Amino acid sequence: MLARPAPHLAHWPPALPLHLTLPETNLFHNAEVSAARYPDKPFIVFYDSAITFREFRDECERIAGYLQHACGVKAGDRVLLYMQNSPQWIFAFYGILRANAVVVPVNSMNRTEELRHYVRDTGAGVAFVPQDLCEQMQPLLGGQAGDDSGLRYLIVATYSDCLKNPTDLNVPDFVVEPRRRFGDSRIVPWVDILARDLQPGPLTQGADDLAVMPYTSGTTGHPKGCMHTHRSVMSTLVGGVNWFQRSQDSVFLTVLPLFHVTGLSGSLNGPLYAGGTLIVLPRWDRDTAALCMQRYKVNTFQAITTMLVDFLSNPKLGDYDLGSLRVVRGGGAAMPAAVAAKLFALTGQHYIEGYGMSETMAATHINPMHRPKPQCLGIPVFDVDARVIDPATLQEVPQGDTGEIVIDGPQVMRGYWNDADATAKAFIEIDGRRFLRTGDLAMVDADGYFFMVDRLKRMINASGYKVWPAEVEALLYYHPAILEACVIAASDAKRGETVKALVVLKPEQRGAITEQQVIDWAHAHMAVYKSPRIVVFVDSLPKSGSGKVQWRELQEQEARQAP
Repeated sequence: MLARPAPHLAHWPPALPLHLTLPETNLFHNAEVSAARYPDKPFIVFYDSAITFREFRDECERIAGYLQHACGVKAGDRVLLYMQNSPQWIFAFYGILRANAVVVPVNSMNRTEELRHYVRDTGAGVAFVPQDLCEQMQPLLGGQAGDDSGLRYLIVATYSDCLKNPTDLNVPDFVVEPRRRFGDSRIVPWVDILARDLQPGPLTQGADDLAVMPYTSGTTGHPKGCMHTHRSVMSTLVGGVNWFQRSQDSVFLTVLPLFHVTGLSGSLNGPLYAGGTLIVLPRWDRDTAALCMQRYKVNTFQAITTMLVDFLSNPKLGDYDLGSLRVVRGGGAAMPAAVAAKLFALTGQHYIEGYGMSETMAATHINPMHRPKPQCLGIPVFDVDARVIDPATLQEVPQGDTGEIVIDGPQVMRGYWNDADATAKAFIEIDGRRFLRTGDLAMVDADGYFFMVDRLKRMINASGYKVWPAEVEALLYYHPAILEACVIAASDAKRGETVKALVVLKPEQRGAITEQQVIDWAHAHMAVYKSPRIVVFVDSLPKSGSGKVQWRELQEQEARQAP
């Protein structure tokens, strides 16, 4: 219970307690409980092929056994998980936890140079990869000339192994691709680890041991690992199930990327805890999504704004029966009022917005289902103390004024992996307690609802993906023709914001390369969402007296020029 005045409590969801008692267990215990309760109930449906809770638990056990006995994975070791949404992603996640190890979910759009940092920073010896992306991770296997990474094994998944039944759904080519062999003893096919049928040792990790380490970028340009325990992960998954009143008969469309904390918490971990069923899609397809909603009576749809905009703009949407929908939720960027109105007119459901970060394992704020407000972050959820402070004085600002959101709650990370300085800067002490500085500027209305105003940090929000300019700039400097680069946000009608790079070429390269060639190079060397869509060659970049590029000046110029 919060001692401070909390006007949002007047609008708290009816019948829900203010405090949430969390299980004192390893996350894998949720898999064991649901398998015991609902052994023959479908847990995962993948293009009309179903996997039961019992089959899921048993495969996770065999994966854990292989990690321990064949790969030498010990308690607390970090294991990379680099795939698109699939049954194998889910098997690997819980198999790693069952092996008493720590999951490091990695964006499947990252490429070799980006992946190199994850391998080195985590000290991981094993990575789970899909065969279509294996070539991106393969150069990071140890033992190759000039490579100091520690990767010893790649466990390679073939998505088509999980396609057991015929389907009329539109299945992407990379999903139906037959199994490949790689001719390297360090690259182990998924089917081979299952065939070994190795059983793991006891489950030893508890609530306060590390469980998941999603990476988030910062102004240094290097992604940082957010250290989350079984307890902090449990907080958002149990909280989401309770907030949205989900049960064992809930059916979830799992289409948000599971490597991101929003999808991980709301579209996997929460449903497993509740005993619900996942309809898993590895790639967004609005017609396939609608057909799955109709076929499997999906009642819970978690989507980012751009996804919902595309879904509702489908001219064939009226051909599908969406009457089963009861919850449509998401976040990442404010939902336009016109789109929310269209959703309500079509389904009778409000779009329930929320707010969270990798540092908080998803939501710290969610709109109440019975009283949501548009373009609103929501209210602080169970046991969260969220305040708005002046970022300069660190004093709380009056209601209605703008300041930085700071958060204390059970879902807040322990800190950044191997980065004590960044951890120290991320937290402040208020009233004897440790609050996370979010870097997001907001105001709170008279009802206690939080509204985003701006970002204190330098960040681009492209279709809900956070892009950190310093990281993109660091990658652009690998281009042999680039002397300097500054990355800013440009307005984009569809993505909200997109990535723009202002580039100074080396003198000898001027006239020898085009802006489009730089765009193409960037697209090949970094994740698509962070790759610059716009490149402009300039003669120079404005700098301060100390030589720092004045990115804010360039960003303000861009804002003035935006339509």
